[in-house]
Amino acid sequence: MFQSLFSILRSAISGEAAWRHMAAISQYHRIQASPGFRAAANYVAGQLEAAGLAVRLHSYPATDDARYWSLGGWQEWDCQEATLHLLGEGEPPELLCDYRAVPTSLIQRSASFDGEAEVVLLEDGTRPEHYEGLDVRGKLVLSDGDLDEVYDLAVAQRGALGILCDRMEAKAPGRSKLDMPDLRRYTSFWWSAGQRKCFGFVLTPRQGDRLRKLLSGRGAASSPVRVRAHVVSRFYDGAMEVVEARIPGQTAQEVIVIAHLCHPTPGAHDNASGSAAALEAACALRRLIDAGTLARPQRGIRFLWVPEINGTYAYLAAHEAELPNWIAGLNMDMVGADQRQIDCVFVLERPPEALASFAPDLLERLREELFDDVDAPAARGRYPLFRHGVSSFSGGSDHILLSDPSVGVPTPMLIQWPDRYWHTSADTVDKVDPKMLARAAVLAAAYAHWLATAGEQEAFWLGQEMATRFEVRLAQRAQQAIGDGLAAETPAALAQAWTAFQRQADFWHDRYLAALTTLERLSPSVKLFVEESKRAGQTLLRQKERVRTALRRKFATLDVEFSSPSSEEPWQVEAAQLVPCRLYRGPLSLRTHLARLSPEERLAWHQLVAQAGEGWATARLLAEYWSDGQRTLRDIVDLVEVECGQRRGAELLEYFRFLEKMRLVELRQRQAS
Repeated sequence: MFQSLFSILRSAISGEAAWRHMAAISQYHRIQASPGFRAAANYVAGQLEAAGLAVRLHSYPATDDARYWSLGGWQEWDCQEATLHLLGEGEPPELLCDYRAVPTSLIQRSASFDGEAEVVLLEDGTRPEHYEGLDVRGKLVLSDGDLDEVYDLAVAQRGALGILCDRMEAKAPGRSKLDMPDLRRYTSFWWSAGQRKCFGFVLTPRQGDRLRKLLSGRGAASSPVRVRAHVVSRFYDGAMEVVEARIPGQTAQEVIVIAHLCHPTPGAHDNASGSAAALEAACALRRLIDAGTLARPQRGIRFLWVPEINGTYAYLAAHEAELPNWIAGLNMDMVGADQRQIDCVFVLERPPEALASFAPDLLERLREELFDDVDAPAARGRYPLFRHGVSSFSGGSDHILLSDPSVGVPTPMLIQWPDRYWHTSADTVDKVDPKMLARAAVLAAAYAHWLATAGEQEAFWLGQEMATRFEVRLAQRAQQAIGDGLAAETPAALAQAWTAFQRQADFWHDRYLAALTTLERLSPSVKLFVEESKRAGQTLLRQKERVRTALRRKFATLDVEFSSPSSEEPWQVEAAQLVPCRLYRGPLSLRTHLARLSPEERLAWHQLVAQAGEGWATARLLAEYWSDGQRTLRDIVDLVEVECGQRRGAELLEYFRFLEKMRLVELRQRQAS
């Protein structure tokens, strides 16, 4: 079905041309709401106009009082120069940081400063007890702790002058302080109205270790460690831009392709690569449609280049009336890595299950058309020479807004992950592969054009594809349950495996049926639901019986019926009576709203986030998605557990209590039935 489409796109899309766009974009220091971002946006808009696309450069206020759904505003920022020197007795000052040479050596959105300051070493600065016996007022603090927490405790509450940061999170294999001793991590302040602005610098791990040794070795009688800081920057009411390019259709419906254009220079893989691939896809589609090589679409295709997440909030808030016409989206984030250097995987991330749809299954099928680099030896078929995978929803990019059920645009993401150079000064153009850029651009163009031209026949085919993938996934989950159950050592453990599978099977059956209904967006005349839902129900019963029969081979006395535990934890009783109702559209942006909490409440908030650990950001976001004003919090906890495997009951109850204090949600009492 796709061979002709892919053949046409491959001949028209150039990975080398996309690489040159990536290299050009990477030269701009693309901080959200800044002259550098504006320059990059103008570059993209100019390339699109030259290719004949209809282009608009939207501008949204970057001011402290701007509001975009739950997102609070902030001012535009510009920096001319910034340096940090270590001062030594009888020695010339040693240059530690130079913004003009390495822009990531400054904490972005730093305020102006010129002078000398003493440096104080913090344990990590995220707990009040870390400040016992320390006087940080008027001094710089050195910390590798969370920047927001250190700012709150050291600067806002205790009067520190600024922050030196040598944090390097281990987000990927080969990404520790030992692995990257001379790199600097992209770090930024995000100011809200009324906050006291300060400055800060980013040290390399090697510099941080050296400074820590100096500070640790100075006794009470020794002279303090001092630095000279110089920052020339300004904040002002400005704007942030969103680039929009459209290929018009013949109906009001549209397909969305989005890429975030921001991040400090070089920011080559993140995300000059996604921006460049989307740019090449848009220009190629325009040429091919104008030439008659590809069919003129029934639905429009809208391409967006945004400041990540923040620009998407602003754009969506300004286009609320159009959202019902957007049938699906695609997020292009970090798609061009040279896998030999970065050891990453070309990942397709599915949208959240609260917004189940046809989109991820279609993209999976299209992606398989890329698996043809080499002929399989002595057999039919071909296989790829790059690493690839499919993952469930995780978040972290612009698809979290589009895929929110309150927005309603199911948006898978393409990303190369993990990336050891992510958000560091080493995210340079040499890490990007033209071949990977071409693959991503071809895939994006194929997805967008297929959806833009799909009719009844295509919708029917896609329904069959979805049915096949549902049956395969359910069979795989059944096999996993059989393996888990037969490995159990007690009847109780076996019963737990059985009941867990029942919950999972029912959940995925329900999500498949919800996805099936979205085919009506492609063709209202396709009537698949009754027939396919009956078949899916039969598949569900067959797989349940398969698992039950297999597990009974081990314990004939197994009680296969699920029974709830007789005792409940305190959070369960309370959560069963609460119905969260979101007061804003889109996922909740918390940054500016934390100021509504008292210092004690903010400390408790940071403790919740720290204790929740890995996976918390995804779990709490999924909980927001399932909050439809009807489900109880206990129902939401159960759904999150099935979707991502994390049971976060007590934490989510505390989280929603915080949201209520910040006036982002209302917790209503469940109405008696």
